[in-house]
Amino acid sequence: MDARVKICGLCKPEDVTAAATAGAVYGGFVFFPKSPRYVSVDVARSLAIEAPVGLAKVALVVDADDALIDAITGAVPLDMLQLHGQETPDRVAALRVRTGLPVMKAIGVADAADLAAIDVYAEVADQLLIDAKPPKASILPGGNGLSFDWRLLQGRKYWTKPWMLAGGLTPENVAEAIRLTGARQVDVSSGVEAAPGVKDAARIADFVAAATGQVSVTG
Repeated sequence: MDARVKICGLCKPEDVTAAATAGAVYGGFVFFPKSPRYVSVDVARSLAIEAPVGLAKVALVVDADDALIDAITGAVPLDMLQLHGQETPDRVAALRVRTGLPVMKAIGVADAADLAAIDVYAEVADQLLIDAKPPKASILPGGNGLSFDWRLLQGRKYWTKPWMLAGGLTPENVAEAIRLTGARQVDVSSGVEAAPGVKDAARIADFVAAATGQVSVTG
């Protein structure tokens, strides 16, 4: 077991440092104002410029218009764009062309019927993020700390694009999630926080260690 880790919702320089020091491969910046992890373009630019070499910088947007996309990509040095809204396959393809960046599309899963969208978006996205579908009343498309039945992904190794597992992952359960799904990449946000939007460096380190098989974390 040696999964690549993405720590999403980085808001402060110490968050970026903690993610990189722990061995995370990706660091995510959230450009969704309703999220407790929201950062402005200016803040994200500062964080990205100071990020250690080797940490891939990902911009998470939710149904963003071209003006916001242009503002983000024009100011922030990025390695990937993450689409976490209701973006259509055509929109995904268009943003790949517009930005010149690899695009990861998030897909919410609650039951087996939701898996069909994975094949559709695999045709246009560079990567896929398989996340828990948010509750109907939630204002957040992700970062809700909820998981889905990981057994839905067992044995599904035929997707043509790299994919990342998300949704309710913590230092305590990520090893089991990887074992059940075969995920080679995992994403965490609320699972390594002391409070919404407040990252905990120790939990980040524990999460990366558990995901990469360095330690077994239990409770």
